[in-house]
Amino acid sequence: MSAHSSYDFIIIGAGSAGCVLARRLSAQSYRRVLLLEAGGRDLNPFIHMPAGLAQLVHNRRINWNYYTEPEPELENRRLYWPRGKVLGGCSSINAMCYIRGQPQDYDDWARNGAVGWSYDDVLPFFRKSERYQHGESAYHGSNGPISVEDLRYRNPLTDTFLAAAVSSGLPLNHDFNGKRQEGAGYYQVTQRRGRRCSAASGYLEVARQRPNLSMRTHALVERVLISHHRAVGVAYRVGAKRHIAYCDGEVLLSAGTINSPQVLMLSGIGPADHLRGHGLDVVVDQPSIGENLQDHLDVCTLHKCRRPITYDFNRRQELQVLLRYWLKHHGPGLSNIAEAGAFACSSQAALDRPDIQMHFVPAQLDDHGRNRLPGHGYTLHACHLHPRSRGRIRLRSNSPADAPLIFANYLQDSRDLQAMLEALRLSRDILRSPAFDELRGEEVFPGINDGSDAQLTRFIRHKAETVYHPAGTCRMGTDSSAVVDERLRVRGISGLRVIDASVMPKIVSGNTNAPTIMIAEKAAHLILTDADKS
Repeated sequence: MSAHSSYDFIIIGAGSAGCVLARRLSAQSYRRVLLLEAGGRDLNPFIHMPAGLAQLVHNRRINWNYYTEPEPELENRRLYWPRGKVLGGCSSINAMCYIRGQPQDYDDWARNGAVGWSYDDVLPFFRKSERYQHGESAYHGSNGPISVEDLRYRNPLTDTFLAAAVSSGLPLNHDFNGKRQEGAGYYQVTQRRGRRCSAASGYLEVARQRPNLSMRTHALVERVLISHHRAVGVAYRVGAKRHIAYCDGEVLLSAGTINSPQVLMLSGIGPADHLRGHGLDVVVDQPSIGENLQDHLDVCTLHKCRRPITYDFNRRQELQVLLRYWLKHHGPGLSNIAEAGAFACSSQAALDRPDIQMHFVPAQLDDHGRNRLPGHGYTLHACHLHPRSRGRIRLRSNSPADAPLIFANYLQDSRDLQAMLEALRLSRDILRSPAFDELRGEEVFPGINDGSDAQLTRFIRHKAETVYHPAGTCRMGTDSSAVVDERLRVRGISGLRVIDASVMPKIVSGNTNAPTIMIAEKAAHLILTDADKS
């Protein structure tokens, strides 16, 4: 075992949050920062080609390839949960949709104990992170590390979807992150000049040149080292070799909604009986760690297309797309595939607060794209934004190499099923609108003639999947059962914070990448403010 010199900050995880922290905290040259990442560098060319995301969903070299435990309300299926295991984390493998959620999300956080996290509090940090193509405004920033742009290439079917959504009663919305979220529109994307702008490319490209930032890839963290209820370092291994890094300041845990509670529990912080059951010493008995797991469940409506204009390419066409992109930087390779979407209200929604989100894909998408269907088609994803069901993360064993147990508990609350039924019905209505008449082939999914609640429910239980937004397992709040306080400090341990989507008290109304980056921007401000006072 080798020991490294001491650092001011040790960051566990170089995902969306960790990359932000590495850049902001290393900006002061006298602070020594260590960034640990379990995956490798973001060298795969498909990471940087926007449409290359289709090649990443099953790549085990850059993906944790998690599965849930059997889901009781989904025919006991084990659902596939891809998560980024590479510099940039999920921002290196996601669909690049830039969505912040609703102002009410953050006002609810503050109202329920996350003091200082209202919409007015967090908007400056969204703006700080953003380099918006159309310039600075009350809602957008123009000098941040993350480029937010309009798509440079769109499939003609995407315009058809927007026409169909508007004819179905949804207003056209040119900016889901502006004054209102409701409506249908094109997604803004985290791209820069036609390339993915992940947190790694946006934040680390500058920071990795700094001599005071050390970065270790393929570094699997085993535990946080704790002495007298203070975090004093991190034990990790690279291959078969174990290392210890010591910390004079703070350990910052940014391993994500699944791995952050896992690392805490491996470090002796968590439900006491559960830890003892795995032979772990209990440092802090905190039953809430790993609880409060939330995710957006998603269901797809898929139609065949009468014209060969979709992204259902054969091998020869895929090669042509690749060559066109890499040689001329044009064509479908610029697409994020999920080019447009919509936010709508179910009958359960609060006034002017959408609880259904849609992603339109001008291709046939089945089983996360892992099952290729013949011919051409188009797919409309729909998810419920405000689930009431809650799951949990638990250790599988006391080995950090073993994937934790994921109990998502989808549809545990029956009201979630009702919202999913409405989302599915709205999806079918949009794709059956006159705008698609000349293009519409047979309905593949759900492919049900009578469309009764019973039949649609069976379809949801049989085919629904995650839309990749897990959150909430290290909940922030001021109550005694909260895992971290409003400054993201772990209760019962000094010198340790959690900074990622796991701290969300309640999942945001949309994609979670932009909010995670915001959380890290605000956290960096809090950390440096506290450090200056000490």
